[in-house]
Amino acid sequence: METKIHGTAIIGKDVSLYEDVVIGPYCVIHDNVRIKKGTRLVSHVVIEGRTEVGEGCTIYPFTSIGLPPQDLKYKNEETGVIIGNRNTIREYATIHRASIGGEGNTIIGDGNFLMAYIHIAHDCHIGSHVIMANAATLAGHVTVEDYAYIGGLVAVHQFTRIGAYVMVGGFSGIGQDIPPFTIASGARARLFGINTVGLKRHGFPDATINNLKKAYKILFREKRTMQDAIEKIETEFPRTEEIARLITFIEKNKRGICR
Repeated sequence: METKIHGTAIIGKDVSLYEDVVIGPYCVIHDNVRIKKGTRLVSHVVIEGRTEVGEGCTIYPFTSIGLPPQDLKYKNEETGVIIGNRNTIREYATIHRASIGGEGNTIIGDGNFLMAYIHIAHDCHIGSHVIMANAATLAGHVTVEDYAYIGGLVAVHQFTRIGAYVMVGGFSGIGQDIPPFTIASGARARLFGINTVGLKRHGFPDATINNLKKAYKILFREKRTMQDAIEKIETEFPRTEEIARLITFIEKNKRGICR
C-alpha cells in the first residue's frame, strides 16, 4: 500500500513518512517528524518537534504530540518524543517533548492503550502494554513500567515511579513510588495488597503470587524497617525474577515508597 495524505493535511519539511502511513484530514505534521510503517493519524492530529512515531500506531483526533513542555526552564532546546510500535492514542491526548535536565526524550514503548484526554508530560518514560484510562495525568519525569494500569482521573506527581503490573484505582493522587505487582488507590494513595487478579490474567503461577503476597506482608504489614524487611525476604525467599524486581524497585526509590 502507498502512503495516503489527505488534501487538507499540512506536511512540513524533511518529514519522513514510511509506507502504508495514513495522514487524515486536517492533520499538521511539522518539520523533521518521522512516522513509521502502517501508522494512521485519523484526523486533526498535530505532531511537531523531534518526534518519532513507530509502526502500526493509531492516533485519534485532536491529539497533540511533541509540543513544548510545560516547564518554565525550557528555552527551545532541541529535545524530542520517541513512541514505539502498535500504540493506540485516543482523542485529545497530549504528549510533550522533553525539557532540559532529563535524557532528551519523552519515551513511550510498545502496545500501549492511552485513552482520551490523558497527559504525558516532559521526560516521562512509559514502558510497554500500559493502559492509561481517561484523563489520567503524568507530571514530568514520571516512570511507568510494563503492564501497569492507571485508572481514570489519576494524577501522578513528578519524578514518581509506578512499577510493573501495578493497578492504580481511579481518582487517585500518586505522590510516592508504587512497588511492582501491587494495588494502590486513594486521594493520597496507599497500598491495598498484591494485584492478584491482574497477575493471574497475565499467567503468573499461583506459587509466584503466593510468594509475592508473603513478601508484601513482610514489607508493609510487619513492624520492620524497610531494610530489615528486605534482608528477611532475601534470606527466606528464593531469588526469583519477581522478588528481585520488587526489592530492586524499592531500593532505588528517591521519593519514598507508598505504604
